Amino acid sequence: MGTYITEQLAERDRPTRLAWCMIVVMNVWVLIWMLVETLGALALSPLLLVLWRVVTRWPLAKIMRHCIWMYGRFWLWIVSPFVRYRLVGVDHSKLTGPHILVANHLSFFDIFFLSALPMFDVVVCLRSWPFKMPWYAPFMRLAQYVDVERLPWDQVVDDIGRIVGEGRSVLLFPQGHRSRDGRLGRFYSGAFKLAVRLQVPVAPICISGTGQMLPPGRRWMAPADVQLECLEPIDPAAFSGDLGHLRLRKHVKELMGACLAGSRS
Repeated sequence: MGTYITEQLAERDRPTRLAWCMIVVMNVWVLIWMLVETLGALALSPLLLVLWRVVTRWPLAKIMRHCIWMYGRFWLWIVSPFVRYRLVGVDHSKLTGPHILVANHLSFFDIFFLSALPMFDVVVCLRSWPFKMPWYAPFMRLAQYVDVERLPWDQVVDDIGRIVGEGRSVLLFPQGHRSRDGRLGRFYSGAFKLAVRLQVPVAPICISGTGQMLPPGRRWMAPADVQLECLEPIDPAAFSGDLGHLRLRKHVKELMGACLAGSRS
C-alpha cells in the first residue's frame, strides 16, 4: 500500500481519494501515538534513568542515548503500518570502534529512521534548532549531543575527540540542512576534517524515501518506502595532506550520490 500511495503522490498533483484517506488515517494515527509516546517518555524518564543506572552501571549520557534509541525504535513501530523501511549493507562487525557516520538529509524524520541501525551509543551532532524544542532538548543535552552551530570549532574538535577517544561513534549530516528538492546538496567539510584529524573511519549512510514521507515545507505525512543503506567505511589515512579532507569529502559524496541514484532507479 505504501508503494501505491507514493506512486500516486509522485505522478499526480492531486492524490486520489484513496490516497487522501490513507494520508488522513496516517497523520491521525502517527500524531496520536507520538503524543502518547512522548508524554509517556517524559513521565517515565526519571524512573527509567534510575533503573537503567542500577541495572547497567552505565554513565548517565550512555543511558540517555540508549533511551533515545529505544524511543526511535518504538516510533518505527508507530509508522510501520504506513511506511515500509529496510536496511541494506548493515554489518555490525565493520562498525565496531569509533566511526564518523555521515548521512544525507531529506526530512525531519531522518533521525528517527536512523534508530533502525543496530548500535545505540552514537553521539549526534546537530545544528542549533533541535536544541530549541523544549520536549526534546533536555534529553539531547543529557545524551551529550553536540550543537555544532553554536559551539566554536575548536570546542567541537575537542568534544568529538573526547567522544571517539572513549570508543564511541558520532553522527553528522554534512549537508547541514534538509534537501529541498531531494537531491544531494553541497557537503560541508567539518565531518571530513574531523575524520582526517582524528584518523577515524567515515561510514556513509544513504537515506531514501523520507522526502516522500515528510519533505521540508509540507505539514502532513504521506506513506512511503524508506531505505537506509550503509556503505563500506572509508579509512582517512589515504587522504593525507592539507587538502586531504577535501578529497575525502568529494570521494564520500560521489559514493553516496551513486548509491542514491541506484536506489531511485
